[in-house]
Amino acid sequence: MFNFLSYPLRGVKIIKGVGLFLVVLFVSNKIYSQDIGVFEGSTDVGEKVKTGSAVFIPSTGQYVISGAGYNIWGDHDEFRFAWKKMKGDFILTTRAEFVGPKGVEEHRKVGWMVRKDLDGKSPHVNAVVHGDGLTSLQFRRTPGAQTEEIKSSLTHANIIELERKGNVYTMRVAKYGETFVNSEVNIDLGDDVYVGLFVGSHNADVLETGVFSNVRITVPAWDSLVPYRDYLGSRVEVLEVASGAREIVHTSPNSLQAPNYTIDGKGLIYNSKGLMYKYDLEKKQEELINTGEVKNNNNDHVISFDGKMLGLSSGVQKLGGSIIYTVPVEGGTPKQITPKGPSYLHGWSPDGKWLTFTGQRNGEFDIYVVPSNGGKEKRLTTAQGLDDGSEYSPDGKYIYFNSNRTGEMRLYRMNADGTDQVALTDGEYHDWFPHISPDGKWILFISFLKSEVGAGDHPFYKHVYLRMFPVDDPKKVKVVAYLYGGQATINTPSWSPDSKRVAFVSNSADIK
Repeated sequence: MFNFLSYPLRGVKIIKGVGLFLVVLFVSNKIYSQDIGVFEGSTDVGEKVKTGSAVFIPSTGQYVISGAGYNIWGDHDEFRFAWKKMKGDFILTTRAEFVGPKGVEEHRKVGWMVRKDLDGKSPHVNAVVHGDGLTSLQFRRTPGAQTEEIKSSLTHANIIELERKGNVYTMRVAKYGETFVNSEVNIDLGDDVYVGLFVGSHNADVLETGVFSNVRITVPAWDSLVPYRDYLGSRVEVLEVASGAREIVHTSPNSLQAPNYTIDGKGLIYNSKGLMYKYDLEKKQEELINTGEVKNNNNDHVISFDGKMLGLSSGVQKLGGSIIYTVPVEGGTPKQITPKGPSYLHGWSPDGKWLTFTGQRNGEFDIYVVPSNGGKEKRLTTAQGLDDGSEYSPDGKYIYFNSNRTGEMRLYRMNADGTDQVALTDGEYHDWFPHISPDGKWILFISFLKSEVGAGDHPFYKHVYLRMFPVDDPKKVKVVAYLYGGQATINTPSWSPDSKRVAFVSNSADIK
């Protein structure tokens, strides 16, 4: 059942009945001409279909869609559709729930759909969850042809993703907290299609309602994209970890990278085009941070535990690559900490005395620590392979990091002096950048698919998961966000000070 406590429907009238929530939506016509969130319009597809509705709630980012119709099956369809026209490749992702624990028909439907046109007999592909839990990829190849279906091995999904790459449509579905189960079909709908969310009641006389949250329409990287030369646009998002609710707080056609929360929780610090910026979450304003002559900053930057200092990693070619600097968090003249590179900063000790970083020395990438005021660096890891992403626990006892020393990128924990290095994740995915919540209870990290990424790389623009587990039980891992991102999504500490939220970056080519 949809959790209204986690996803309140503000701005929509809710009538509570016996065991059922009814959403009363007021509509004036059958086809909207105004924008509905990311969509261009909505309509009832089919002949003489009972009038449905589609409403966008800006305060929560949710779409509430009510639709009727006999079915989406056979040689024709009847349902409510919120749509936009698109060309090329795309990735459609949402969390979808029915309103009410039980509908009139067990085969009421919610999901994503791609149609050639808005005629009821149009060729189409849809990723759908039925009222009885059946989850499937359905499609009609030609106008008026019989609908075909590929049933997923998963039932009762509420995370629905549909991706088009050329003529291949891939459905990815999951129960929130779990990883995706995939199905795909090759079908030619033409380049110019209608893309959107739908609800069908499986009963011409009944309206059923679905609520869609975390709706993202993503245009992925083109095949010829050159990494570190070509960039996609950025969405800076904030995730409420308890509920999974996500909010886009800022967008840019430029590459914004690795947001850190300020100590008061009112702002985010990120890098873009070599410079550092602070984003005021309340005023929704971006401000340049003065870093003097240090203007080649990358996405390895850290705020000290007391919130007073900002650590930077900035490329200096004559010194061997990335060099670590510190500067007051409000800006000023940076102080150089490491004498040579590459040195990529990832963590600051709670007492403020040490910085932990990845350094390449003698052809090996290992974890080092160095006094935060400068001094002699100390090597903590010696295993062959790439060790990266080091971060102190809030009590200062441990350093968490990721390493591909086994041939798979996994998360590890070691004592702050480098002893007792223990693997925490199992290698099912390539796991990077462990971030410990300020209350010391949770570890958030990013997981790449082995089918897309090698063990030693964390590239831009891939299908990734944000995952999390309790610090005392790594086996209780769960997915908290499904997104398109990767490099620069959460390279450095990204928790809010109250441990309730996480900031991250997702990407899309169509952000203006």
